[in-house]
Amino acid sequence: MTSNKQLQDLLERVASGALDVDTARAQLIDAFRAQPFEDLGFARVDHHRAVRQGFPEVVLGLGKTPAQIAAISAEIVRRGSTLLVTRATEAAYDAVREIVPDAAYYADARIIALRQGDVTPGKGRIVIAAAGTSDLPVAEEAAHTAEVMGNEICRLYDVGVAGIHRLLGERERLAGARVIIVVAGMEGALPSVVAGLVHVPVIAVPTSIGYGASFNGLAALLGMLNSCASGVTVVNIDNGFGAATVASMINHL
Repeated sequence: MTSNKQLQDLLERVASGALDVDTARAQLIDAFRAQPFEDLGFARVDHHRAVRQGFPEVVLGLGKTPAQIAAISAEIVRRGSTLLVTRATEAAYDAVREIVPDAAYYADARIIALRQGDVTPGKGRIVIAAAGTSDLPVAEEAAHTAEVMGNEICRLYDVGVAGIHRLLGERERLAGARVIIVVAGMEGALPSVVAGLVHVPVIAVPTSIGYGASFNGLAALLGMLNSCASGVTVVNIDNGFGAATVASMINHL
């Protein structure tokens, strides 16, 4: 079994009488006797990640060569799992595409993805609000990650506090969210403002965008950690992937 969905399908087939108990038992034994990871020498691909955590192992492209990324991607796809590579270069995508021709590359988010099999849909909508156009790479990383994980996404971009009327004009869409990801650099004020308008969890993502005293996102990070609004959770600087993962978990509860 490479996913919770496959396990559920097996149990449903037993319940409906389409599969006898002994055959199902044998399939389960074979699946869990199978090697839970594949040792490629430079990486051990975790094939049971979806069983434990609900989504296959995600590949971080930083620090890996295109050939390494391609080899890991091929192993994930071979097992029928959804592929998601973050912080990937075009060179890495070219290498992956030679082995996995159906994979897509989202240059704005630096993501390589290929959805395989059924993905359990989220219960509601995730709104992703970005303060400025300079924050879009991080916001798009969050958006594409959340989409691959089975969530409906609503993008609200360029709604920073320097023109607060732009945000207030979107109150209806904010109110319709089950969880909100807020991406901002500079002083990082936007998550506090959004959290003061809604009754759902807000996941704040500081970005490294800003002038000298922003210290590559440290000012935004500290500002978000010191938010006076309740319901704000903060991830690390530029971590759109991490925010999307948490938001997806909340949206699937």
